[in-house]
Amino acid sequence: MPKPKWIPPAAEASPTADIRIHATIRVRIPARKRKEARRILGSMIERIRLEEGCLGCRLYLDALEEGAMLLHEIWADEKSLERHLRSEEFRTVLLVVEMASKPPDIRFDRLTKTGGIEAISVGLERDEIFPGGKQPV
Repeated sequence: MPKPKWIPPAAEASPTADIRIHATIRVRIPARKRKEARRILGSMIERIRLEEGCLGCRLYLDALEEGAMLLHEIWADEKSLERHLRSEEFRTVLLVVEMASKPPDIRFDRLTKTGGIEAISVGLERDEIFPGGKQPV
């Protein structure tokens, strides 16, 4: 039976309690190493998802740039991310980074606010979307 996904505790009085960290690693893998890289990263995704503080982990393949892969992780807090960066799972991810044909793009973005579809309409007037107020039929 799979281990239940860890759910972070309710926000505390800490000023960083609502910060989420998005970690992204984008690599370009040569053709001869792609299958191995996908196998390694694919096997790591579920293990990373079960780490305490992980809110999500996905692997994306670029549709326009052959061999480009993006590993996207979301962490509940700095402590969880730091623990992950010292983990055996992350060391395994670094093996794939070493396969890259070009230097990787690695980012750690700290987010305090996110929005959904409602954010699209913020600040837009109906006339800005449909000039003259005319809507398509």
